Amino acid sequence: MSAKQQPRSTDFFAGHPVFSLDEAVTALAADGGRPAAVARLKYHLRTGRLKRVAREVYVVVPPAVPAEKFLPDSFLVAKAMHPAGVFSHHSALELLGAAYSVWNQCTLFVAKRHRPLLLDGFVVRFLDSPLPMQAGSGKQFGTRRVERQGMLLEATGPERTLVEGFHRPSLTGGLEELVRSAAGFTTLDLDLLEEVLRRYDLARLWAATGWFLERLQSSFHVPDELLMRMEEHRPRSRLYAERSQRGGTLVRRWNLILPKAWSVSAKWRRM
Repeated sequence: MSAKQQPRSTDFFAGHPVFSLDEAVTALAADGGRPAAVARLKYHLRTGRLKRVAREVYVVVPPAVPAEKFLPDSFLVAKAMHPAGVFSHHSALELLGAAYSVWNQCTLFVAKRHRPLLLDGFVVRFLDSPLPMQAGSGKQFGTRRVERQGMLLEATGPERTLVEGFHRPSLTGGLEELVRSAAGFTTLDLDLLEEVLRRYDLARLWAATGWFLERLQSSFHVPDELLMRMEEHRPRSRLYAERSQRGGTLVRRWNLILPKAWSVSAKWRRM
C-alpha cells in the first residue's frame, strides 16, 4: 500500500472511539510500519484529538471538548485493554439492561488478573476468569454479546450473572442491588442456570439461587421439580447469604440467613 492509499486517521477514529496501539498499527501503519503509526498518534495527541487513558490505549476526543475534561466510556477502555475479556457482575447487569442503579465500578474477567485501573474517578477491575466457567479454546461458558456504542462486548448472561452475583455480592453493589436488578431480567434459561450451578457446585449458591427462583417462581415459570432438585444441594448447616452479613432471618427451606430488612414471608414481586 502506498502512502497515498493509507487509511485516513479520521476514518479510523470514526469507527474506533477507543482503541489500542496494536489496532492503530494494524489499520494505519501501511508501509511506514509501527513508527509511522506512532508518529500519527503523537500528532493527534498534541492537537487534542486523542487522549491516552492507559498504556497503549487511546480515546477519541469529540470536537470542541478539551481533552483533559473528556471522560471516556470505561467499558470501551476495558475492552481495548482486554479484547477477549468478559464483563461480569454489576457491569454485566448494566450491559444486559437490568441494573437497578448506576455504579462507578466496572469489572471483567480476563486471562490473568492485574491491578485495577483508576479512570477519572471510575474503577475498572480485572478478575481472574473462573475455572468452572471455562468452555475450551479460550472461550467462557454462559456469555452473550452486547452492543455498546457500535462495538460488541462480551458479558456474562443473566443466568451466570445471577449465580456469580450471589457468589461475590460486593461486586454487584450488594445483595439488594443484585436481587432488585435480577428481578428485572426478561427471562432466564433454567437449564443453563442449573448447569452454571452444577459447575460451581457450592451449597450457598444453590440455596441463594433457589430462594430467588422460589420468590419469582411465576415470573420465570420455574417448575417445582427444579426447586426440589436445588433443595437437595442446600447447605447442611445455616449459612449467611452474604459472608460479611451479621444477623438476619432464616429461610428454613434453603438453610439461608437473609438480611432482617428483607421480608421473606411476604409474596415476592418484581421491584
